[in-house]
Amino acid sequence: MHTPEGFTPSHSLPATLPEGTLAFAFRDDKLLVGGPEDAPLVPQSSMLESLGVDGDRHYLGEFGGVACVAVPLAPDAPEPPGWRYAGLRSLFFRLPESLLAIAARAFQVVEWDRTHQYCGRCGTATRMKAGERAKECPACSYVSYPRVTPAMMVLITRGREILLARAPRFPAGMFSALAGFVEPGETIEDCIRREVREEVGLEVGDIRYFSSQSWAFPHSLMIAYTAEYAGGELKPDETEIAEARWFSWDAVPKLPPSISISRRLIEATVARLAGETGRKG
Repeated sequence: MHTPEGFTPSHSLPATLPEGTLAFAFRDDKLLVGGPEDAPLVPQSSMLESLGVDGDRHYLGEFGGVACVAVPLAPDAPEPPGWRYAGLRSLFFRLPESLLAIAARAFQVVEWDRTHQYCGRCGTATRMKAGERAKECPACSYVSYPRVTPAMMVLITRGREILLARAPRFPAGMFSALAGFVEPGETIEDCIRREVREEVGLEVGDIRYFSSQSWAFPHSLMIAYTAEYAGGELKPDETEIAEARWFSWDAVPKLPPSISISRRLIEATVARLAGETGRKG
């Protein structure tokens, strides 16, 4: 998810939150929303106490002039009448994409707050660090920042074909590009070569950056590339890959939802291959 147009991020909580401040309040990994199922609403910060749920405010910034805060709720926070807790994935295509992107940002801040209550070095209770979004230990001065985990995604082409794969958890018939997490000491390009070799047994070259996307499940930064097939025989790893196949650019199977960068990566590559085919024809 991309930072929505009109959103100005900030971490400095105002002394007084303005009227109408939106509260992205999470109980565990679920967001408090109201309204109908097909058009959910995000509550205002001033409403939380009257709803019987409340928590610390973490300032996110302003969206269209409206302040936004992330609010961690207690694990046993009640479900107020007329409101419900919903997972972010269930809100795809229901909550406006701009608000969904802010909610995803809020979830990552809330999750960081919950998992960094104590210093990872000495166990002392942490406190917020002035001037930045960070927590510091008053005993040993260790500073921790919100976690961001880089992950690569790569779409491999071979002539007019693209390589797509299915993970065991995917819905039936859905394929996507290869993906994997970056290990310590790796560049993104190193990670691409290693993951492709491990997952499907191939070698790649001509690695080119496409785009990136924040993906709050739970705190990834997806960095997408294309690459050219450079050798090897297709041998999917049976643990991580249920199926991997070469597809012609004009016979692409079911793809992930359009909110995912993988869909945009595949569609942009297919459009490029179609254009090249047309010019050669």
